[in-house]
This record gives sequence, structure tokens and C-alpha cells, in this order.
Amino acid sequence: MARDGDINEPTREFPDYPTSESLRDRAEGSPDHDREYAPGAPARGLLWVLGAAALAVVVLLGVQATGLLPDFRNPFAKEQTDRSQPPLLKSIRDLSRYVAAEGNFQVVVDVQNDRRNVPDFLLNERTLFVGAGRVEAYVDFGKIADGAVVVSEDGKSAEIKLPAPQLGETDLDMDKSYVFAEQRGLINRLNDLVAGDPNRQQQVYKLAEDRITAAARDSGLTARAQENTRKMLEGLLRSLGYEKVTVTYTAP
Repeated sequence: MARDGDINEPTREFPDYPTSESLRDRAEGSPDHDREYAPGAPARGLLWVLGAAALAVVVLLGVQATGLLPDFRNPFAKEQTDRSQPPLLKSIRDLSRYVAAEGNFQVVVDVQNDRRNVPDFLLNERTLFVGAGRVEAYVDFGKIADGAVVVSEDGKSAEIKLPAPQLGETDLDMDKSYVFAEQRGLINRLNDLVAGDPNRQQQVYKLAEDRITAAARDSGLTARAQENTRKMLEGLLRSLGYEKVTVTYTAP
């Protein structure tokens, strides 16, 4: 039987159990107890990282501005390759035309193609086209016949007989021409999806050119060309010393 005095004494089987005093002594002697806690340390570290990154970007941009580094390009940027063949000269033609007047015209073409007894919503083609073009009036000096220029014996007067002015071909300006409105039936639209006609607008273009040509004939453009050519030749020959200049035109 154990003695009362031996109750609190430690043995080999039951070592001394730590008490609150021993735990406090261990805590006071721990080196972690003397370490100071700085609440602003993580924030300062983040600021240092951001500052270093900003400095690196500034240095990189500065080096790139000096041209020491190649330009950064978008690897998916759109590029265009021109594989067109060089122009081929087909012919050269000497011109002897004197363009004395030019008329600019605009016409509105409203053409419709449909079928009888077929509803318009099924089969119908209607195009409203605004065409702009020009027509030149010229005198072909290459057709001046021998003896067309007669000079007086005293060298003070000259008579010139020229061919009648002509109208050039109508030049339809596609940059200023446009389709204002277009209506097409259901069957026409389906046909465009299956087998489109790239020359479908040629009929409209031809009508616009024909109407501009007719308007040029009725506009007095050739009469303006006659007057302008006469004034040009009179001024030219009088500067050469001729006092009287007569310009006439052959029948067209």
C-alpha cells in the first residue's frame, strides 16, 4: 500500500503531468513569443510586386520605342495577297479628236419583266435604276480633206472647212449609278440561289446608255461643239497674224 506522501511523486510508469505553471514557463521561453507581428507587411509586399511590374512594362516600352526590339504584331491579323497579273498592252491608237463639248446626264430607268396570268409575288422582276453618264462632242481633225484650208494671197485671211462634230459613245459612270429599288418574285429569288445570272443588270445598263445617248442628240451638244471649235481656231489663227478666219462644216 502506497504512502500518503508518495501520492504526488512521479514514477517511471507515470511521468510528471504538465501543469499550468509549466506550460506558462515553456511559452515564456519560446522564441516565437519574442517575434513582433507587423500587420502592414503583406500590403507592402503587394505594392513592391506591382511597382516592379510597372517598372518592367515602362522599360520594355522604352526599349521598343528606340527600335531595338521588333514590333509586336497580332498573329491573327488580316493580310491581303495580290496575285494579279501585270497589265498587258493590247494596242495604241493615235487620236486626232478635238473634244469641244461634254454633256453630263442622269436618267431614271424603271423596267419590269413579268408573265401574264402569273401573280407578281411569284414571278416578277422590276428594277428602278438611276444612271449617270457623259457624252463627248468632238471634231475629228484626222478627217480634214486636202484643200480644206485656204489662205488668201495677202496672207491676212484663212478659210477652214471641217467635218461636222460627232457624238462619242455614252460613258456610264458606275460610281455615280446605282439601283434605287428592286422587286423580285419568289421564283426569281429561288432561281438566283440555284443559278444566279451575273449579267442580269446588263439590260438595265443598256437602257440607261440608250436613253442618255438620245438625250445627248436632242440637247444641242453638237451645236455647242461647233461654236467652241470655231472660237478656238479663230483665236489660234489670229495669234499667228490672220485678220479674218472663216470656219465652215461639212454636212454630217
